[in-house]
Formats: sequence, C-alpha cells, structure tokens
Amino acid sequence: MSASAVYVLDLKGKVLISKNYRGDVDMSEIEHFLSLLMDKEEEGTLSPILAHGGVRFMWIKHNNLYLVATSRKNASVSLVFSFLYKIIQVFSEYFKELEEESIRDNFVVIYELMDELMDFGYPQTTDSKILQEYITQEGHKLDTGAPRPPATVTNAVSWRSEGIKYRKNEVFLDIVESVNLLVSANGNVLCSEIVGSVKMRVFLSGMPELRLGLNDKVLFENTGRGKSKSVELEDVKFNQCVRLSRFEDDRTISFIPPDGEFELMSYRLNTHVKPLIWIESVIEKHSHSRIEYMIKAKSQFKRRSTANNVEFHIPVPMDADTPQFKTTVGSVKWIPENSQIVWSVKSFPGGKEYLMRAHFGLPSVEAEDKEGKPPISVKFEIPYFTTSGIQVRYLKIIEKSGYQALPWVRYITKNGDYQRRTQ
Repeated sequence: MSASAVYVLDLKGKVLISKNYRGDVDMSEIEHFLSLLMDKEEEGTLSPILAHGGVRFMWIKHNNLYLVATSRKNASVSLVFSFLYKIIQVFSEYFKELEEESIRDNFVVIYELMDELMDFGYPQTTDSKILQEYITQEGHKLDTGAPRPPATVTNAVSWRSEGIKYRKNEVFLDIVESVNLLVSANGNVLCSEIVGSVKMRVFLSGMPELRLGLNDKVLFENTGRGKSKSVELEDVKFNQCVRLSRFEDDRTISFIPPDGEFELMSYRLNTHVKPLIWIESVIEKHSHSRIEYMIKAKSQFKRRSTANNVEFHIPVPMDADTPQFKTTVGSVKWIPENSQIVWSVKSFPGGKEYLMRAHFGLPSVEAEDKEGKPPISVKFEIPYFTTSGIQVRYLKIIEKSGYQALPWVRYITKNGDYQRRTQ
C-alpha cells in the first residue's frame, strides 16, 4: 500500500494534525492540495486523486475536515481509501463526532492512535475495540508505569482478546435486508435490488469458533442439492474474522468472532423484486383553486406477515394550504417546511389495501412551476421475513471447554431507496 503521510486538514486547507510514515515525501507538499482541489473544481474535473509533480494526493471529505494521504509510489488506492474511512470510523468511536473541534480537543490521543493504526505506510491494528484496551482517553498516573498492549495486537486473532468470560453464553444473529425499488409513473419497475447484511451480537466466553451455514446456491449445486430452495449471493463482503480460504473451498462461513456487536457480512442481489407495498396515486390539480390526492396502498406479501411503522411521504406544492385529510387507516400529517404529507400506518398486514385522500387549497396567483415532480417514498419494516428467501441452516458454536450456548436468529426486511414516481 505504502502511504507516505496522512494529514487532517480544515476546510481552509490548514493542517490540524499530520503523521509522516515513510519520509519519502516532503511534508510541505500538502500546501499545494487545496489550490489543486479548487482549480479542478472550477474546471469541473474534480477527482478523489490529485497529482502535483510526482506526488499523489488521495483525499476524502468528512464533515468540516479533509483527510488526505500522500504517496510517491504506485500505491494500492482502494486500500488507501479503505484506510482513510477506517480512520473516520475509529476516531468517531473514540470522540462520538469527528469534526475540527474534536481533533483540536484530542491531539494526544489522535497521535497515539495514528502510531498504532499504521506503521511505515502499512495498516496495522485498526480494530477500535482492541485499540480502546490500551489507548484510553484518561491520562495514566506515573506510578502505574506504561500500559502494556494486549496480547491480541501480536496474535493471529487480533480482533478478540483472550480470557473473556460470560455467565450466560449467547449469540444473536440478525439478517437485515433493505429493498431498493423505483417504479415509474405508469407502473413499470425501473430498477430493483436487495442489499442484505448479517449482523451479530456475540456474548461468548473463551475463544470460540463459529460455523454458519446459509442456503447458498453455489454450495447446494456443489453438494447435489440444486433443486432445493437456495439464494445466489452477489458482491459478498466479509468481516476480517472470516476464514476466506475455507469459504472458497467448501462455502462454509467459519470464524472466531469479535466480542460484542459487529457486521459479519454484507451481500447484494440484483434481482427482480415484486414490490412489497404497491402504491397507486391519482393527483388532480385545478389551477388557481385546489389540488386533490387519492393514494391507494396495497401490501403484496403473505397474509401471515405484517409491516410495521409504515410511512408514505407524498410531495405537495410549496404554496399549498388549508389541508383536509380522509383515510381508512392510520394518521396523516402535513409538514409544510418539507412540502410533503406523511401518511403513517402503524401496522399493515399482508394482502390488505388502504386508501387516503387529501385536499389542499392553492393560491389564486401561482408561482411558475419550477418544482418538478418528486416521487412518493415509502418507509417500512417487516419482521420475520426476507425478500430473497435467505435462511440460516445452522449456527454451530465450538469451544474447547465444551459449554452450551444459545444462538438466536432473527430476520428483518425494511425499505432502502423505495420510490414511486407520480404523474
């Protein structure tokens, strides 16, 4: 990878904190960064990598800060950007919010962290839970001596400490799927995909090994069960604890988990999704007097499932006033500052159809119609249900002491970017 130096700058390009890792790039090179960035922005050719002479600046913006890495070598750019985002994650977990003020308030801790996160331009310990064991925000008294780094820093398993003990050993596994859907005004599905993640909360003693089995299509075909119900996972991304070689050999997800909460894996399915909640809208605009809405919502999932906390966000003209609402279920609220009405339905069972009517007055003198037509967006959450049909076949917990542990599995489907365009 070999990043030569890492800088944190404010919006004016002033260096707040920097760390020189390799010494092969002059630290004053950063003075060219902001002028380069502004020139490229004016030309309309701004990119995440900027060049000045033989030096490359790889940068990201977060709140009111720029994080910049420099390199002269042919660095692995994707790894540099992953590292910069990891810095944001670690600093945010330490200081809650990463912005200019939190950098100025925590110089000492940040220098300690930057020492541990990278060595000679290569990432080292980037797990915030492990870092928090020996880089603390309290000063150490002189008589206690220097804190000793935990053994995990030099272990093969750098993400889990030894000697963890729980009275009750439990594992909670959540499969959360977000549905992204865009439907055109005439009812055609323009794009649809499922983005899923497997989230875990682990409260296990010792150094357990977990094995997770899913109804993975590749595994089922390899073992001659091609006709069983299976799911073809795309763009699978694993937590660092998963043994990738084992997964590539026999599709077994085998890992020693970090303690507490973490995301085990994420995946995507670029598949045709039947809309879970179908929306039809009829909007009648009588110029200079009123506008009327008729929104019909129908749940197209099985009757035994129920969508909770459903919200329909329906855009209305900026100059609309005197609202009147009528609905078969739930409540409707006008939010004039966002130019929208929100129809909330606490519980929406499968196979049901509900109707909402709204009536707004319009001024006799109207502004020019420059607003465009924002889509209707939907928010929902369906427990005990996955759109893709993914299932946990088994979750085995193996620990040398042989204790019994309870695995809990839960499925949730919720909205991602879920929209219906209007006429």
